[in-house]
Amino acid sequence: MSAYDLVKTLHVISATLIFGTGLGTAFYMWRGHRAGDLRALAVISRNVVLADTIFTAPAIAFQAGSGAWLIWNGGFDPLAPWLLWAYGLFALAGACWLPVVWLQLRIRDLAVAAAGEGSALPPRYHRYMGYWFRLGWPAFLAVVVIFYLMVAKP
Repeated sequence: MSAYDLVKTLHVISATLIFGTGLGTAFYMWRGHRAGDLRALAVISRNVVLADTIFTAPAIAFQAGSGAWLIWNGGFDPLAPWLLWAYGLFALAGACWLPVVWLQLRIRDLAVAAAGEGSALPPRYHRYMGYWFRLGWPAFLAVVVIFYLMVAKP
C-alpha cells in the first residue's frame, strides 16, 4: 500500500469517526434528554463529552492535516471550487461544534448536579439543550455535503 493510499484510508476512517460519533452521541444525548431520567442523563452527558474527547477531537485534527496532505500529494488544485466548498463547510461544522462542546460540558455539569441533589433541571439546562440541538443541524448537514464533495469531486 502506498503512503497516499494509507493516508487516504485513515482520512476516510477519521471522517467516519466524526460522522458516526457525532450522530451516535447526538442520538443518545437527545434520547436521554427526552426520557427525563436525571441519573441516566448524567451518565449519558458524561459519556458524550468523553466520546468527543476521545474520538471526535482527534479525528477533526487528523482530518485537517490529512486532507491538506492528500491535496498536496494527490495533485489537486487547492483552489478548486469543490475544495473551497469543503473548506468552508469544514469551517462551518467546526464553528458549530466548538460551542456545542462548551454546551455539552455545561449540560453535563447541570445534569450531574441535578441528579446528585435530586432536584429539577434548571431553565438554563433547557436553554442550553435548545442551542445544542439547533447547532447540531448545520454541522451535520455540512459533514454530509463534505462526504459528497470528497466522493464526487464535482
